[in-house]
Amino acid sequence: MSKPTKRSRAAAAVAAAGVLLLSAAASEARVTSITISSTTPAFSGRVFGDVGAYEQVRGTVSGELDPFSRHNAVITDIELAPRNANGKVAYKATFTLLKPVDMSRASRVLVYGVSNRGGRALGFGNLGGTATNAGDGFDQKPGHVYLASGWQGDLVFNPALPAETVDVPVLQGVTGPVFARFVTVPGNVNTQPLIDRPGDAVQKRVRTPASLDTTKAKLISIARENNVGVRTGVVEIPSGDWAFADCRSTPFPGTASSSQICLKNGFDPNLIYELVYTAKDPLVLGVGMAAMRDVVSFFRRAGAADGNPIAGKTDWVIGWGRSQSGRYTKNWILLGFNEDEDGRIVWDGAHPIIGGSFGQFNIRFAQPGFVANIFQPGAEGPIWWGDYNDKVRGRGVTGILQRCRATHTCPKIFDDFGGPEVWDGRGGVGIAGTGGSHDIPLPRNVRRYYNASTDHGGGDGGFAVQQPPQPGLVLAENPNPQTETRRALFIALTEWVTKGRKPPRSEHPRVSDGTLVAATAKAMRWPKIPGAPTPDNVINTLMDYDYGPDFRYNDQSGVMTNVVPPIKQIIPTPVSKVDEDGNEVAGLKSVLLQAPLGTYTSWNPVAAGPLKGNEMRLSAGYIPFAMTKAERIANKDPRRSIEERYGSQEGYDCVVRHVAKKEVGKRLLLQEDADRLIAQAAASHVLPSDPDNRIARHLCKKLDDDHHDGRGDDDDDDD
Repeated sequence: MSKPTKRSRAAAAVAAAGVLLLSAAASEARVTSITISSTTPAFSGRVFGDVGAYEQVRGTVSGELDPFSRHNAVITDIELAPRNANGKVAYKATFTLLKPVDMSRASRVLVYGVSNRGGRALGFGNLGGTATNAGDGFDQKPGHVYLASGWQGDLVFNPALPAETVDVPVLQGVTGPVFARFVTVPGNVNTQPLIDRPGDAVQKRVRTPASLDTTKAKLISIARENNVGVRTGVVEIPSGDWAFADCRSTPFPGTASSSQICLKNGFDPNLIYELVYTAKDPLVLGVGMAAMRDVVSFFRRAGAADGNPIAGKTDWVIGWGRSQSGRYTKNWILLGFNEDEDGRIVWDGAHPIIGGSFGQFNIRFAQPGFVANIFQPGAEGPIWWGDYNDKVRGRGVTGILQRCRATHTCPKIFDDFGGPEVWDGRGGVGIAGTGGSHDIPLPRNVRRYYNASTDHGGGDGGFAVQQPPQPGLVLAENPNPQTETRRALFIALTEWVTKGRKPPRSEHPRVSDGTLVAATAKAMRWPKIPGAPTPDNVINTLMDYDYGPDFRYNDQSGVMTNVVPPIKQIIPTPVSKVDEDGNEVAGLKSVLLQAPLGTYTSWNPVAAGPLKGNEMRLSAGYIPFAMTKAERIANKDPRRSIEERYGSQEGYDCVVRHVAKKEVGKRLLLQEDADRLIAQAAASHVLPSDPDNRIARHLCKKLDDDHHDGRGDDDDDDD
């Protein structure tokens, strides 16, 4: 490595050309070099109070991993990965840094946003914000620095894209079995891509067939498949009736292709199709997980001489991921990546959001972008935080935090999720284990916040009685929001990490208080709502798959040799109990849920087709209340009407004001958000105005007389 003076002169010369390239010290998390390709003003130079303006720094980092280090041994196929001249496994990743121009005004908190399928996670909770518009400036006003980088190895590495990607090794010549599923394919279509989620913005690498000979593969169609994997109408399609090909512009057998399949007579939208074939040249996907560890550790600890543009300005790091990246965050902690190669903690705080279970992040031939659909790995490892003996599956005592606890590198954690992460992501098993007989105690560094009766990530909010339908699903859109609660939680986590201030207590369904129950209408006490579906046989159950002897179940890692995997057993997956309205009784409740205008479900069945009645992936629903008592009686609806509940608009506004005040006192709602919601409710015209309405006057008086204290920061988690 060059001496500092030589490096400085060289850097100045390169910087004059618009690019900064520096070598990083070998001791700094194994990032070997950093290239800064651009530094540009952010948000059109907008100034955020005392913090000032922000700027965006883009570039790439190169690094290398010691395949023999215990910190990297967990990476699937690391021992097979090609090595450089140093005997190390190399990678290259993009990064984006959003920081105050004047770093002396920064908060000394680095917020790392885990990229979701390549998207840049450079902000947490700006209202009305976009990539170029900071909205209300929630993220920038405190002066935090935001960092994102590439980790998902099946995305094509391209630093020129406005996305985060990583270049990981390829195992040339290695082959293995894989499967692909094609569900709800539109009519009049004869060609389908082999990649998952083809509509995503960043191009993916294909699991390339080892041979285009269809006699060496198997394609079947399925007429019906229920929520426990039982199939009917299974038909094998003759090898001569399909091809690894593109038939969109050339008639069957089309143009040979290693990334598509063509069906001679076209795909039937009423059928499911499943293809099993041998793939070649897998990616070493786990290298992307180590690269993320190294990048964060570099920006946290490396010096200015090593090219770190925020050197010496970080005291704390908080990492967060949402949906796919929330699942990844839990898997990343499970595998011990919150300890860098020098044994130091990487994140001080972690906020996995709407994650549910795990995913496919360190598995040979995996597809990290998938949402753990049926037969795909997602909950094989321990999806619970505290240690638990998984007797049902025979996997011993496991827990997400075992590795970081052994090395004293566990972060403070907010596990923050909602309804679909239970109904689709098996979140109930994360609370009560595979046995389901008792609550698994939460470690003291973990808080669990369940957003009751919400959609995946929450709905759009507002105070409207009618909501738009969801194409292909039985129920309308669920508007119940999570945004306001999550903004308050982020501040609470930041204060816990930086000041040691205790956060609000965990709020979630529990076996111990009878609020975590079987996913049946009877156990949930689901009301009999005329014309509405019931939750029976809807849930995406936990299936105990046999992926073969080379799969490391407790690490959610390894090699799948059994595809499509046999189902060894079905494990009950519990959910939240509901009240007389069908709304969930346990967890954090938004202002809207506490001033309800209908039933907000955490599930929504498919309306038709081969998956009819099953839970639609990550969807939720809504059933409005009747407006008047007369309408309710005519409809034989057991739920009280809106008029019976609130009397008039004044009554509704009164409920919203009192609920908002209570949530502010519990530190689960910011005052600025409370004021906005109160004004929004008052302008909603849910009911006609009538200040003298008897129901409204009685309701307001009762609320004024109630003095229920919220739980403050002296309350500790008692799980």
